[in-house]
Amino acid sequence: MGEFLDTKGLACPLPVLKTRRTLRNLPSGEILTVEATDPASVIDFTHFCDTTDHEMVEHAEVAGVFTYVIRCGG
Repeated sequence: MGEFLDTKGLACPLPVLKTRRTLRNLPSGEILTVEATDPASVIDFTHFCDTTDHEMVEHAEVAGVFTYVIRCGG
């Protein structure tokens, strides 16, 4: 199941900053699902996962809501 973080309505860089803070408190391997509405979040979350040990499991966009499923790294 994992954890859920709602960052809808927040602009860059707040969704990623809140995600980073949340992931710090999760055990390795835990799944965090984040919802955002900032179109720039696609670039931000991709870069965040590419430059950290967190893994983007999947991402999607439906009706302007971007959903990111991230596995917490070590």
